[in-house]
This record gives sequence, C-alpha cells and structure tokens, in this order.
Amino acid sequence: MQGLGFHTTQKVFRLCELCLLLLLGWMKITFIVIGKTEEKYLSEGIEKYLGRIKHYVSLKIVELPELKNTRSLTLDQQKAKEAELILKQLSPNDQLVLLDENGKEFTSVGFSDYLNKKMLASIQNLVFVVGGSYGFDESIQKRAFEKISLSRMTFSHQMVRLFFVEQVYRAFTILKGEPYHHQ
Repeated sequence: MQGLGFHTTQKVFRLCELCLLLLLGWMKITFIVIGKTEEKYLSEGIEKYLGRIKHYVSLKIVELPELKNTRSLTLDQQKAKEAELILKQLSPNDQLVLLDENGKEFTSVGFSDYLNKKMLASIQNLVFVVGGSYGFDESIQKRAFEKISLSRMTFSHQMVRLFFVEQVYRAFTILKGEPYHHQ
C-alpha cells in the first residue's frame, strides 16, 4: 500500500471489509413504519431506492396498519397499542434502532460507518422503526438498542421513509467507493 494516497488506502480497506462481509453473509435491514405511504411521488421515490439498494443489502419495509377509532384513547394508550404492533414484528435477536428526533445524528459518511460497524459485528437483522405521531411507548424504548436522528428538523412521517431509504442507499455507495456521494 506504499505510495497510495490516504483516500485511496481508505477505499481499499473499505472494499476489503465488504469482501469479508460477502463471505460471512449480509446483514438484513428491516424498516418498520406505521401506516401506508400515501403520496404517489414518495412511493415512487422509495421504490426507486429499494431497487438500487437490493444490490447491496436486503431491506424490507413493513407497513403496520394505522390505529383506528383512537378518539377514546389517551396518547399513552395509542402509543401502547402501536408498541404491541411493532413488538409482534420483532425476533429476539433483532437489533432495534428507533428513528427519533432526540437520537444520535450522523453525517452521511458517519451513517455509512455506522452500518459498516453493524455488519462487521455480525448483526443479523437491524430493525429501524419510525413511530407514530406521538412518539414511542416506553416498552419500545426499553427494547431498543439505540436511537438515531435523521435531522434536527421535523419531517412528516411520510417523508422520513424516502429520506431513510435514500440514506441507506447512499451509505452503501460510500462503503463501495461509488460516485453517488460527493464530499
């Protein structure tokens, strides 16, 4: 590696890590959301990135039904019912990560490093969840491994879906040294 620049050496190491991951088997990512994606332009964008992501990792989106007849329920009762739906989707070995405005923030490169570390740690299924409008029930927060934030800004739960899948795609192109992300 003598004579190679720092960035070239860094890319070579990342490619070696990816080769190792291919031999060991890929981690799966599950993205759990409450309710269906309503806007056509968001659905089309999500599908576009899911088509691209499949070359790098298995990413499955699980759309849980929105709660019905919630007028008689308190906010805590609504969060508890959503938690029941979410917890039913989880296996004991799943590593649960909450997408939460109070979570840890990453740059795109930092998020790619985060995913890379999860793969190297042999995480079988990394599960990201966007909660309902009122946040997460305490039972979900206790089950979660950690919280991350996509931004300090607030986005609609619909838009977060597109932003998240795009960032997963971007993370894998960064890991492979592909030209999608520009520094």
